[in-house]
Amino acid sequence: MGLMVRFAVIGLVMLPTVALAQGPALERRVPNAAELRLSYAPVVQRVAPAVVNVYAAKNVQTRNPLFDDPIFRRFFGAPGGNANQLQRSLGSGVIVDASGLIVTNVHVIEGADEIKVSLADKREFEATVVLKDPRTDLAVLRIKEPKEKFPILDFANSDSLEVGDVVLAVGNPFGVGQTVTHGIVSALARTQVGVSDYQFFIQTDAAINPGNSGGALVDLTGKLVGINTAIFSRSGGSQGVGFAIPANMVRVVVTSAKTGGSAVKRPWLGAKLQAVTADIADSMSLKRPAGALISSVTTNGPAAKGGLKAGDLIVSVDGQAVDDTNAFDYRFATKPLGGTAKLGVMRAGQEIVATVALQTAPDMPREEITIRSRSPFSGAKIANLSPALADELQLQNIDNGVVILDIDNGSYASNLGFQRGDVIEEVNGAPIKVTKELEAAAKTPQGAWRIVIMRRGQKISAVFGG
Repeated sequence: MGLMVRFAVIGLVMLPTVALAQGPALERRVPNAAELRLSYAPVVQRVAPAVVNVYAAKNVQTRNPLFDDPIFRRFFGAPGGNANQLQRSLGSGVIVDASGLIVTNVHVIEGADEIKVSLADKREFEATVVLKDPRTDLAVLRIKEPKEKFPILDFANSDSLEVGDVVLAVGNPFGVGQTVTHGIVSALARTQVGVSDYQFFIQTDAAINPGNSGGALVDLTGKLVGINTAIFSRSGGSQGVGFAIPANMVRVVVTSAKTGGSAVKRPWLGAKLQAVTADIADSMSLKRPAGALISSVTTNGPAAKGGLKAGDLIVSVDGQAVDDTNAFDYRFATKPLGGTAKLGVMRAGQEIVATVALQTAPDMPREEITIRSRSPFSGAKIANLSPALADELQLQNIDNGVVILDIDNGSYASNLGFQRGDVIEEVNGAPIKVTKELEAAAKTPQGAWRIVIMRRGQKISAVFGG
């Protein structure tokens, strides 16, 4: 810290020296009373009541590693090896509906058995999860038994933000209590953050620290421009590089929660996209590697009906430029369902416009089941796969069969390494097409389990003991 201070002092000494050598000295005067009263306080007073602290707690079963030692078990016995431990996480949230609807991050409340929110006036309420959207790392909570109308933050149009705009971050860093920091929008459309499927973040230098997750990023009108989500840091604290999910994406998730959906409904293109590399750009005679290249088109999907073909390069959505596949995903996913979008497309060196319907992917009854019988799948939550679920899970080139949605912590399936998104193709040589078939197979005792799964396009075979 001392070294940093000395460099700062050297900078301050040198800059006036250069100014004196090149021009007249700066005028020094006492600021008037009006200048002294300049403050962000009016904005903070409007915003603070709608920003809450979120406390999540879950019971985690821990195991003494000594009980994995057969000699230790022989002398001391197996009972008592497991113990319950209460884990707590801390974050922030924003009230977006007067009925008590709160938006926060999924990672703040993931796996929680109990959730409480604390308002700026210190009142506490229990809350329940209405909707979780892992693809955006956004969750929507509802205050239990609300007896009043709560203050809210209105959404801004985050697409109108510009680099250099002043923003305020409000949250509960390190659990010290509600805190406000200020900064500017440092960059837009950041895509290399890696905390969600939709990589299109607002970057800010407003101080964001652990505990700020789920808190508000607001403009100087007091409107919500983003939900603070992540930081780049070597120390674990703020180093001036924070990221927020744009309000236009947050609005989509909140709208789905308000309509009672258990999952966020978004437009479905019905096509697979790939990044444009420098080599691809050269082969297409592009000035620079930009846009989203269509590699395949689903029969009878919106893209096919709109006349799109493999090899088309999408360069804009309703007039907004598309630099890469992440930008397309964001622009397309934030469009309202029911209408159409006009896609600017380069085809054979000519730019055309394709009109694509904004509709959801075909779905089917998921028939979700959590396997409890003694088998390698014990603790796995499974569902029937469909184009809609495949799109939600970001699965490529497969949209039918049985997929793992979730896995209980510490379960047999978790210990064996099964993952969310694994598609179960075969069990002991029998193909698995629907959840009922896997449930029945899991209930049948076996001496050995021969299982075939598809994971991220790779087929994996494994054998487990009975």
